[in-house]
Amino acid sequence: MNKRKSLTAALLVTLVLFIAACGKTEKADAPKINDTPYSDEQFLLGTYVQVRIYDDGKEAVLDKAFDRVKELGDKITVNQKGSEIDEVNQQAGIKPVKVSDDIYPLLKRAYEYSEDSQGGFDMAIGPITQLWHIGFDDARKPSQEEIDQALKLVDYKKVKLNDKDKTVYLEEKGMQLDLGAIAKGFITDEVVKVLQDNGVTTAIVDLGGNVFVLGHSPRGEKEDWNVGIQDPNKARNTVIGTIKESNKTLVTSGIYERYLKADGKTYHHLFDPKTGYPFDNDIAGVTIITEKSIDGDGLSTAVFAMGVKKGLEYAESLKNVDTIFVTKEDKVYVSKDIEKTFELGKDSGYTMGDRQELK
Repeated sequence: MNKRKSLTAALLVTLVLFIAACGKTEKADAPKINDTPYSDEQFLLGTYVQVRIYDDGKEAVLDKAFDRVKELGDKITVNQKGSEIDEVNQQAGIKPVKVSDDIYPLLKRAYEYSEDSQGGFDMAIGPITQLWHIGFDDARKPSQEEIDQALKLVDYKKVKLNDKDKTVYLEEKGMQLDLGAIAKGFITDEVVKVLQDNGVTTAIVDLGGNVFVLGHSPRGEKEDWNVGIQDPNKARNTVIGTIKESNKTLVTSGIYERYLKADGKTYHHLFDPKTGYPFDNDIAGVTIITEKSIDGDGLSTAVFAMGVKKGLEYAESLKNVDTIFVTKEDKVYVSKDIEKTFELGKDSGYTMGDRQELK
């Protein structure tokens, strides 16, 4: 078993969790919940992955959880040869590729979000993300001509899925899938399934910005987890406010995660499939609170593309979805259902925005 590492990744993830383990109460027949969790932290999927399990006697489940992360990451990545998605991209314009039972549902969900996101999410964004390659040593700002050529290949409607055979076919050579905007959410949900299938009732799964709080806080069966929302404009260990949640996932997208500085300007890694450039609006970061992390992933990209006003309106039209927007002007906007439960930090330097002033 890997050595259990200290939880240092609080400086590297977009959500910081504060858990007070005092005053815990338990029923006689309830699983024994420890004050101190079994925990592990590994650098996977280009980020720090943390799993913390509070159920007594469930330490061995950590290895199963990380095995699942590695298994799915190896199938989904576009940054190494031999993955299933890499094979699909290699066969673009040539032939359909059969994918595994793990990956086909992810492709189906990615297609649905491509259809429903009003242009903010496109599963075939690969030619653009690979061109800029932000987050890697060879990142660069492409020429306009290169961007224009790549944009011709960005079109999810040319991704053909065959439900019977579980195949995927990219109609034109040069097309590329990039599921980075939704993959961590999918993997987070799969890790939660592993925990639940192995009898874990109280845990935190954190895939660097995709956080799932399983069960209730160790303080007691009626106590929610107290989740701190990371400041997207300042140091990563700075929190702007908190919200209490249980059995929910909190997914954050922000301009601070990966970026490139070129020509005196900073370019982040969230790309507009219409322009081939990073989205340019008033948002510094957005957090989606929902029941499935894959939905939080897809929605965080979709509403980021819309800006605060339209993003709030869109999110509030959906069931079981709440949002927290942080703007470049140090204002915070939250969806109506959490206006009373989100607490802005007194010393955060932020103010709650007036929705009536949004344009």
